[in-house]
Amino acid sequence: VGDCDCLTESNKAMVNIKPDKQVFKGEPVTLRCDIQAGGDTEWTYSWYKDDSLYPNRRTQEFPISSVTESNAGKYTCRGERTNDLQKSEISDAVTLTVSDVAQAVLSVSPQSWLTEGDSVTLSCEVTGSSTGWTVSWYRAVPYRPGLKQIRDAHGNVMYGVELLSDSRREAGGSYTLSPAALHHIGVYVCRAERGEPAYWTQYSSPQPLWITGGDVILDSPVHPVTEGDSLTLRCLYRSTKPSDLTAEFYRDGSLLQTQTTGEMIIRTVSKSDAGSSSSGAPVSVLSVLSSLMAVSPYLLVSIVLGVKCYRARVPVRGQSVMFVEGHGPKMLIVLVHCGHTQERPTATVKVQPADHVLMGERVTLTCEIESGDYWNYEWYKDNNLLSDAKRKEYEISNVGQDHTGVYTCKRTQSTGRIYTSAAVTLTVSVKVTPTITSGYEGAVLTGNTVTLYCTLPQSAGWRFYWSKHTQSPEKKTITNIYTISSVRVSDGGQYRCRAGRGNPVYYTHYSDALWVNVTGDVGNCDCLTESNKAMVNIKPDKQVFKGEPVTLRCDIQAGGDTEWTYSWYKDDGLYPNRRTQEFPISSVTEPNAGKYTCRGERTNDLQKSEISDAVTLTVSDVAQAVLSVSPQSWLTEGDSVTLSCEVTGSSTGWTFSWYRAVPYRQGLKQIRDAHGNVMYGVELLSDSRREAGGSYSLSPAALHHIGVYVCRAERGEPAYQTQYSSPQPLWITGTSPPASLIISPSRSQHFSGHSLSLSCEGQSDSTGWRVRRYTHSGEVSDCSSVTGSTCNISALYTPHTGVYWCQSNSGGGSDPLNITVHSGDVILDSPVHPVTEGDSLTLRCLYRSTKPSDLTADFYRDGSLLQTQTTGEMEEMTIRTVSKSDAGLYHCKHPEKGESPKSWLSVRGLLHDCIVCVSGAPVSVLSLLSSLMAVSPYLLVSIVLGVKCYRAGGKSSKVSVVFI
Repeated sequence: VGDCDCLTESNKAMVNIKPDKQVFKGEPVTLRCDIQAGGDTEWTYSWYKDDSLYPNRRTQEFPISSVTESNAGKYTCRGERTNDLQKSEISDAVTLTVSDVAQAVLSVSPQSWLTEGDSVTLSCEVTGSSTGWTVSWYRAVPYRPGLKQIRDAHGNVMYGVELLSDSRREAGGSYTLSPAALHHIGVYVCRAERGEPAYWTQYSSPQPLWITGGDVILDSPVHPVTEGDSLTLRCLYRSTKPSDLTAEFYRDGSLLQTQTTGEMIIRTVSKSDAGSSSSGAPVSVLSVLSSLMAVSPYLLVSIVLGVKCYRARVPVRGQSVMFVEGHGPKMLIVLVHCGHTQERPTATVKVQPADHVLMGERVTLTCEIESGDYWNYEWYKDNNLLSDAKRKEYEISNVGQDHTGVYTCKRTQSTGRIYTSAAVTLTVSVKVTPTITSGYEGAVLTGNTVTLYCTLPQSAGWRFYWSKHTQSPEKKTITNIYTISSVRVSDGGQYRCRAGRGNPVYYTHYSDALWVNVTGDVGNCDCLTESNKAMVNIKPDKQVFKGEPVTLRCDIQAGGDTEWTYSWYKDDGLYPNRRTQEFPISSVTEPNAGKYTCRGERTNDLQKSEISDAVTLTVSDVAQAVLSVSPQSWLTEGDSVTLSCEVTGSSTGWTFSWYRAVPYRQGLKQIRDAHGNVMYGVELLSDSRREAGGSYSLSPAALHHIGVYVCRAERGEPAYQTQYSSPQPLWITGTSPPASLIISPSRSQHFSGHSLSLSCEGQSDSTGWRVRRYTHSGEVSDCSSVTGSTCNISALYTPHTGVYWCQSNSGGGSDPLNITVHSGDVILDSPVHPVTEGDSLTLRCLYRSTKPSDLTADFYRDGSLLQTQTTGEMEEMTIRTVSKSDAGLYHCKHPEKGESPKSWLSVRGLLHDCIVCVSGAPVSVLSLLSSLMAVSPYLLVSIVLGVKCYRAGGKSSKVSVVFI
């Protein structure tokens, strides 16, 4: 794609995504389109998402400042060179995946519990992503101002995080302590970042690190010991037992006893035994910590922070602590909700269905306490004992306003201990009527979603029941919202609601009726019609061509004067940033092809129209005009003829212009062949005008209308024009043309390399005559080597094959003649002009060089052998008396030299047979013309021009001799 001419597949585009193809919501992302071996060439770029062109993205980089889930998808791109508009090969698709949240995960290797001097590595990874991250390391500490707060799911501050002084942001996600020391004890967290500006992950879950200074731990119970039970404490060792099992046991720092068996037994535990014990070594609580880690990392953080509270001599309120002191550091266990002194149970009152009820409901009050002992119950209202309430539950089957008050319960244990609940207020209101409302004011459009709301002053525990005057039974919802999706006209009507709760169900009154008016009319009509559907219209047509301007328009049926915003969809995918009624495409390309739909949204209430039916936009490669002639291309002066111009595959909105093909001169539009050579120029007809109808009529046709015609069409604003049509000749003969074309030698077939002379004779107007030709390549030109009205060709070539005629500056002309130049060794010597019925005719085989030794020649008409001539000095065939049945295509064939081209022999009758000669022409002629039209339009042109050849000979009918 640079300056190299080598044939390599190196112009393919490639999509690169930074920081990664796997990103997270809110992260900045940059997509870049690189052209392989692109060199220093300047490019513009096209971006596609899920095979749809991304509008207004023409730069190499495609930045997304904060990625969302809607940005996820398959991206491709391609480049277009600015100097010559050539395009690169489209890239392979690269999938961008957008995940919900980036979460750092912290792990410890080889383990979280260590001895001084060991090595430990903390590893930080990002779940589902490994590219481009740098990691920071923190220690969890009690929160103080200035630190980052870490909160739980309820928003409570759990702890703060403090960046490690020896931590630095590195690409590798590991942090190593070697050797580990006691001051490394703590809880660690990490997080990662990448990109510019930096995008941060969530903090990892906390990970503890425990370091001890010895090889001995105390085996002691985790839970409180019951007074009077037996207790055994043991010394455990990291590896093998020592030979001397003597161990010293301490409580609160004081030596209790020395045991040679390595264990100490307390036969009967009393409250005085509570405290912290040790066996002369730090107590490892690893088994407890491992269990707590599995249950809750936040509980583990609380344990570690408790160590700091102890060391700072900060009281730990509401918790019982036990610490063990030994030769190493002091470690503190925070026992949550347990200890050596148990808390006193509390009583609570639970009210069902709620503490605010309506008259007539069933109410149940329950006295609850955390214990499995047997209890006696008493209930009080406004501090007055309720004599009929002796159970755990107190039920009021039909509550009235006299039940309003403050309720408490008392629970008496078998030991005589009494527990009194906190007070609960029961409020009783009169039976209520809910209010029903709708999310819309006024009529609702079909296809939209209707939401109804049933509102109560208080709503704990209610279920809601919805009724419509035409439906049964009621519909039940858990919430106070009732939704009708994709509403139809039949959904309109009166709606009511009520609420119910309890078992059996207690119901409120019904609400007042709400009328829901559903209409398909998006204007002001209240008629029940399905007329709010959107409709896509495409101008100029659904069938368009590359480069043509196209406008799509979204119309709402019966939309009235309502203001709308619009959404456009292509192949069911939302088109971004298109909110206007019209969707213009200034120069359509193949990626714009597809199925388009739209819908409207009313700006006053945001109701949406029904989505339109899909309309397919088809983009074809080239718009080609096609020219045809009716009734035929060969005419007599005074006839009428119509040229018709159409656009292949399209018929909407075109206007047409008509041109004559002439030899090219400065100022004319050039028509070139596939190799870029100029074939002719086109000249707008003076009486041509752009019209919607694709026809141009000549009536009556005259000799100056002889020529070759082309057309083209245009439509739209700015105008988009088709290619010019292929040329279509029009030949007109007169009874006495102003000039005749004479050729020498006088035959229709000639050998290549031989000479030929053509001259215009018998001109009534002797000035400005020239010989003009129309060759089989479609080129219109003046004959070369013209001297006055004579054209001399010293050496013929096969491209000289074509139709020749005389034409003057004033528009006069001769009948045209067909000339065939053959590069083979055999031609047929046959007359240029038609043969008169009754005359004699001799046809000869001519050879390029010497005559063959064998003079045998076969003569054919319309592909059938007529005779084999073997006598005489020349190979010839004589027809003594020509008749109309002799008309046809003739050629000759030599067994050694080959065969000649075919020439058409036409026989003219008397003047009164004119009509018969045309409309009653021999069947062989008409069927042949139809066949030739299917094979080659230029061959047909040659036949038509032969009409003039005959009429230039000029005595009678419209039948012509054409030599091919």
